[in-house]
Amino acid sequence: MPTPALDVQAAREPTRPAVPPVTPDRPPRPRSARAPGRSRAWRRWISPLAVVAVWQIASGTGLLSEDLLAGPTTIAATTVDLVTSGTLPTAIAVSLQRVAAGFVLGGIAGVLLALVAGLSRAGENAVDPLMQMLRALPFFGLIPLFILWFGIGETPKITLVALAVSFPLYLNTFAGIRGVDGKLAELARTLRLGRAALIRHIVLPGALPQTLVGLRQSLGVAWLALIVAEQVNADAGLGYMINDAREFLRTDVIVVGLLVYSALGLLTDALVRLLERRALSWRRGFLGE
Repeated sequence: MPTPALDVQAAREPTRPAVPPVTPDRPPRPRSARAPGRSRAWRRWISPLAVVAVWQIASGTGLLSEDLLAGPTTIAATTVDLVTSGTLPTAIAVSLQRVAAGFVLGGIAGVLLALVAGLSRAGENAVDPLMQMLRALPFFGLIPLFILWFGIGETPKITLVALAVSFPLYLNTFAGIRGVDGKLAELARTLRLGRAALIRHIVLPGALPQTLVGLRQSLGVAWLALIVAEQVNADAGLGYMINDAREFLRTDVIVVGLLVYSALGLLTDALVRLLERRALSWRRGFLGE
C-alpha cells in the first residue's frame, strides 16, 4: 500500500512527454520532384511531333501537294538516297570547310579590332566609327563587288562569311571590355599591376562571358551568310544542292538541305554552349525556375 509521502513526491514530478524515435533515413521524394527535368524534356517534343503528324496527314490525303511541299516520309526517303549516293556527305564537307575558314578569319578580325577599340580611347576613335559604318551596309549586297574583286571561286564566299561573323564578335567583345568593373581596374593600379597583367588577369576574364555570347551569335550569322554565298556561282555545297533542286522542283531535296543547315547550326551552338559552361564554371548565374 503506497504511503502519502510517495504520493506527494509522484505528484510533484513533472510528466515527461514521450520522445518519438529518430529515423535517420529521409522518406523518398515523390517522382515528380525527383526528376523535374525529364517531364519538361519530353514536353518540348509535343509541338514538333504534332506539326510533323499534321504535315504527314495533309500530304498523305492530298491536301498538301508534293509540288508545293513534300511529305515527311518522302523527305526521309530522299535523305537516305542522298546519304547512300554520297551527295549529302560531300555537300556537308564542302560547306563545313567554307564556314570554318570564314569563321576563323572573321572571328580573329572581330576580336582583334575589339581589343584595339576597347583598350584605348585612340583605338576606339580609329576603329569603331568604321565598324559601325560597315555594319550598317547590307553585306549581302556586296556579293557583286566580291565577285568582281575576287572572282567566282571560294574567296568571295569565305569573305562574305568572314564579314558576317566579324560584327557580332566585335560588338560583344567591345561591350565586354568596356563593361569590366572600374573598381577592379583601380584595385590593379593600387597593386601596381602592369598593363599586360591588367589585361590578362582582369580585362580578358571580365570580357569573356560577353565574348562567348558574340561567338554564339556569330555562328548563327555564319550559316545564314553561307546559305546566300553558296547559291551564287557555286558548284558544290549545301547551297548549290538546294539551288539545283529548285531548278527541278525537288522540294524534298530543298527541305533536306534546310534541315541539314538547321542541324549543323544547332550542333555548333551546342558546342559553344559546352565551351561556355566549361570556361565559366566559376560563375553561378540564374538558371530559371
